[in-house]
Amino acid sequence: MTSMLDGCTPWPEEFVDRYWAAGHWRGNTLDNLLRGWALQYGPRTALVQDGTRITYAGLNRRVDRMAAGFRLRGLRPGQRVVVQLPNVPEFVITVFALMRAGVVPVLCPVPHRASGVSHLVRVTQAVGYVGPSTYEGFDHTAMAADIAARGPFLRRVFTLEAPGAPSPYGGLTTDPAGCQYSPLGSIDAAPEPALAQRADQVAFFLLSGGGAAAPTLVPRTHDDYAYQARAAAELVSLTENDVYLAALPAGFNFAFGGPGIVGTLSVGGTVVLVESQGPAECLAAIGRERVTITSVVPAVARLWLDVRPTVQADVSSLRLVQIGGAPLHRATAERMGPEWGCRLQQVFGTAEGPLTLTRPADPDETVLTTQGRPLSPDDEIRIVDADGKDLPDGEPGELLARGPYTLRGYYRAPDHNARSFTTDGYFRTGDLARRTPDGNLVVTGRLKDAPRRADHEDPSGP
Repeated sequence: MTSMLDGCTPWPEEFVDRYWAAGHWRGNTLDNLLRGWALQYGPRTALVQDGTRITYAGLNRRVDRMAAGFRLRGLRPGQRVVVQLPNVPEFVITVFALMRAGVVPVLCPVPHRASGVSHLVRVTQAVGYVGPSTYEGFDHTAMAADIAARGPFLRRVFTLEAPGAPSPYGGLTTDPAGCQYSPLGSIDAAPEPALAQRADQVAFFLLSGGGAAAPTLVPRTHDDYAYQARAAAELVSLTENDVYLAALPAGFNFAFGGPGIVGTLSVGGTVVLVESQGPAECLAAIGRERVTITSVVPAVARLWLDVRPTVQADVSSLRLVQIGGAPLHRATAERMGPEWGCRLQQVFGTAEGPLTLTRPADPDETVLTTQGRPLSPDDEIRIVDADGKDLPDGEPGELLARGPYTLRGYYRAPDHNARSFTTDGYFRTGDLARRTPDGNLVVTGRLKDAPRRADHEDPSGP
């Protein structure tokens, strides 16, 4: 069995051997991969936000120094830290720095409030929290302080201050409950020797399902996520000349690794981060940075299409727009090519792993009407009826999946796992789908009793 955190379900040894033999898993941690990317692409621009530009060498250096700073502040390998940051460079730096320190980030969308965040802290026994001091009128520091006061786990809070704002701490402070508070910008120390880490360990947690009050946790290992991002980058032919616009929340699987941020960095491309999915900000960024690829949900795509004539944005650099997260109406799909002059890619994906995509060379009808085929040749897909029996092509049923980047169990959720996985390891997605004669999937909805999942919520909404 693979070695993972207590509370995680490992892949059976026969599947581990299969994925290694196929070359999917390569035994390299994500933070160590970043070291290699920095050596290969050092002076190239890795991250952009407004006037901030960070090279690959600069990104790796900041990750090194922040990792040492986290260790100096008492974080230890194997501990968990909730990361609740918007789409800013500090999100990428923090996540990689925690991984480099051997700490496991728990990626939490910014809209989650006390009930959801406290649940994550309790389930993961998170000792730390990273978030904005305040964001869009909400006091994240006060929320973290309240969670720390009510439980035994959270003892370190790192806050991202608004540009130019004075730190409310002026440095490190400790409250009467023993919780330390410090600005994220102060987490900086001389780099230390690299830790020996295993790629079959959990790299980070994503969130899925159960509603905002009690989200379930999806463990993603270095091996499985590096493969997902690399394979997705290869599928869309990403190169160092590509510029990816991260408009969806960076902590979503779609934006982080489908190929998203990680896939773009893996080839030496540039990631442009925007905090709003609003058309004015995003379309301006596409024109200014010559963005070539982005990923959005259907509602956002439709809004951008509708607004573009009024904002006079230059989107001629776009070559591919990925759309997923909700059903895409054909009318919207048909507008993409004529109005933007780029290729559409339909995507179905979940935090749990299953990822299907149309291919750039697919016929137009396939791209307009399906969610494509599985990313990996070792993805195993079944469409079953209510009794778990396989259905023929064309018949709708529940989509089941297992593969080299699909989890085998949620974190510390045995009852949920009993309902969500078959005895032979297939993940019950809760999604209804049918398979076309040429092997493409058409996702038609959710089972009535299936919980909503984070990657199926429209992040453009409230």
